[in-house]
Amino acid sequence: MRRRTFITLLGGTAAAWPMAAKAQQPSLPVVGFLSSLSAAALTGPVAAFRQGLGSVGYEERKNVAIEFRWAEGHYDRLPALAAELVKQRAAVIVTVGGDPPAFAAKAASTTIPLVFMVGQDPVKLGLVASLSRPGGNATGINLLVTETESKRIELLKELTPGATTFAALINPKNADAGVQSSAVTAAAHTIGQQIEIINASTDLDLENAFAHFTQSNIGGFLILADPFFVYRRQQIITEAAQRHIPGVYFLRKFAESGGLASYGTSLANAYRQAGAYTGKILGGTKPADLPVVQATKFELVINLQTAKALGLTVPDKLLALADEVIE
Repeated sequence: MRRRTFITLLGGTAAAWPMAAKAQQPSLPVVGFLSSLSAAALTGPVAAFRQGLGSVGYEERKNVAIEFRWAEGHYDRLPALAAELVKQRAAVIVTVGGDPPAFAAKAASTTIPLVFMVGQDPVKLGLVASLSRPGGNATGINLLVTETESKRIELLKELTPGATTFAALINPKNADAGVQSSAVTAAAHTIGQQIEIINASTDLDLENAFAHFTQSNIGGFLILADPFFVYRRQQIITEAAQRHIPGVYFLRKFAESGGLASYGTSLANAYRQAGAYTGKILGGTKPADLPVVQATKFELVINLQTAKALGLTVPDKLLALADEVIE
């Protein structure tokens, strides 16, 4: 072989070395993050999720990759998004934003570990065999959303003691709508409060619902947990303010945005726990060996400015119990 040819071949081989070395580097494990909400709606909670991952030694882009899939309030998109994560060969799939994402991920794969965040008993939902020994490929956090409905209606009662009838807005397209409706109706009856269940799944539905509140002299209303209402947060709060109707909500974002009050699970705490569980599974722990966590930290937020605008006096005991009072 002539010297010039040999040098050319050697140069081509040397140039290929870095590419070959790069190809041999192990790829990062992928965490699939499936949500019925949007990235903008979960900025704070996602940061808490990353903190949870970090607490067990995992850092995004350093030793783990996160693939986000956002349904943006459209439940019908979830199956396809879950299928995408399976094709991405996710090592773990995390589902947030209600029960539908968990069902979509469970249907997409019975082998990929699943860390869910759901609003009601995952045993009754069929996601796990038991809370202490989940079995199968799934575990996660129960936010106890259904259980807190009774607390929210009691809170509304204390804030509006003279009201005779309440209303509860519910999205009939939510798979949990029946359970939610039964829970809030039972809670209302327990305290002797009349309540109407109002379906709303479109902007027009919301407008009609608030018009009905005014015509029927509704003394206060609840919003039952659903991503649709999170997306319409400002519309709901504006309607409530214009029509002078007190409302109690399931997320602190509503109270921070001008709603009267909110009571619900601390999302930051729950997302950190989901991150820690995800990291443990990446480290080799089986979901079946991780008990389902029941939410233990709840937040009461009262917007005193809104209360004053509505002409309401907030009892001192509620102000003392509140995690935050917006003045």
